[in-house]
Amino acid sequence: MAKLRLPTGIQTFREIRETDCYYVDKTGYALKLAQGGKHYFLSRPRRFGKSLFLDTLKELFQGSQSLFVGLEAHDRWDWSVSFPVVHLDFGGLNATRPGDLEEDVLAQLLNLESAAGMRARHTSGPRRLEDLVRTLHRDSGQRVCVLVDEYDKPILDALENPDLARANREYLRGLYGMIKSCDAHIRFCFLTGVSKFSKVSLFSGLNNLNDITLDERYAAICGYTEDDVDTVFAAELPGLDRDQIREWYNGYSWGLAADRVYNPFDLLLLFDKRAFKPWWFQTGTPRFLVETLIKRNISTATLDGMLVSEDDLGKFEVDNIAPEALLFQTGYLTIGGQETRRGQLRYRLVYPNREVSQSLNTSLLAYLTGTDPCREQHLDALDEFLARGDLAGLERRIRALFESIPYEWHTRNEIARYEGYYASVFYGYISGLDVEATVEDSSNRGRLDMAVQAGSHVYLFEFKAWEESRSGTALAQLRERDYAAKYRHLGLPIHLVGVEFDTRTRNVGAFESALA
Repeated sequence: MAKLRLPTGIQTFREIRETDCYYVDKTGYALKLAQGGKHYFLSRPRRFGKSLFLDTLKELFQGSQSLFVGLEAHDRWDWSVSFPVVHLDFGGLNATRPGDLEEDVLAQLLNLESAAGMRARHTSGPRRLEDLVRTLHRDSGQRVCVLVDEYDKPILDALENPDLARANREYLRGLYGMIKSCDAHIRFCFLTGVSKFSKVSLFSGLNNLNDITLDERYAAICGYTEDDVDTVFAAELPGLDRDQIREWYNGYSWGLAADRVYNPFDLLLLFDKRAFKPWWFQTGTPRFLVETLIKRNISTATLDGMLVSEDDLGKFEVDNIAPEALLFQTGYLTIGGQETRRGQLRYRLVYPNREVSQSLNTSLLAYLTGTDPCREQHLDALDEFLARGDLAGLERRIRALFESIPYEWHTRNEIARYEGYYASVFYGYISGLDVEATVEDSSNRGRLDMAVQAGSHVYLFEFKAWEESRSGTALAQLRERDYAAKYRHLGLPIHLVGVEFDTRTRNVGAFESALA
């Protein structure tokens, strides 16, 4: 099979189809939406193909038949009719100053008005949008397709300035409210973004949106499936370990559909660079995310496996950003399963893959420990000691890594007073190793702080923190609750490790271990 051009960073459907690029056919989803309803909303993380899908919808409604030859939608769409399209895109806007958003909206509307041969009759963005939609319907005789890309970016840009974020939200509320008032003139409406602000705060005027974010039928509307990788990109696979591709980049889910998906940006760069790196993670700085987790005193070791309701996943407001919603909507956690408790559906959130787990914990570790030039040495030593069951070496290295945290860092942060801090730091290191680690591992005996399988050894960790005198309870708790029972079937040496931290010295106060 001949190689085609990799569409890295290309968000234009026409360019992909006219320049011999690989294309994963999503036109069936476009057709299903266009024929099945009218007002839709979709949330997906950044660089997941939302903009390309929106552009595909634009070309479909404009009747660009030649671009769809050979694709699923081609023989099932009426190409004799074309519809006017109003496409607003906030992806390129950086709305960090007052007035940035309104200026951008007016500039986009001016371009659309000029293309339609119109002169602006109003000064406000919402009124000009309304006039544009009505005029396009009147002049063309066809109702209008309204597409809004990155609808929430003007708010997300300003989250560190809550007053500006609220101002941008109110402006957008008025703008999007006009879509509802123009309903008689609209054939189709589709809004996409990263976050899912509630209908009360942002869409109070547009309360008829069909949110397909967690709709099983659209779980793979963005992203590449396993089948896509094996068929569309078959020519790119030789020389790459297929299991490694899956471990590093697969795993995103917005439901329980069999198909989990890959982030397209990751795979395209992998095929281009031929190297396994956190390509997607490196394009965004999760500083706001990290600071939110720290401010809420959420242990990084407890992120993987958290259980949340569907309401929790939608709690994203300027003044009340739920960490679980932030993690899910931005793509750092995904749906790993679901269960019903007291009649309510709950979702189990997990890391999607190695890229996210390793990279996010590395970022969190850097925030928790400050600059540490010995971090790679700590990782190498931990890897070695765990693999060979060297408990004395493990104790020395744990002491060394906490000793290497600069004193100045502690004087600026109160977090080192809490037990969760020490567990989070240790887990941050462990997550960077090629080991199997489970945190807060539940059984009928209680909840174990951390289980680690490294090579032919199993380690069960219990962490305690104290200020005045050692409690001596960490190892005793491991023994009394017999956490090892869950792992005896493995037939491997099981090490019980009780680690107690002295918050005055900010280091290990007691390290006790025993074979189970």
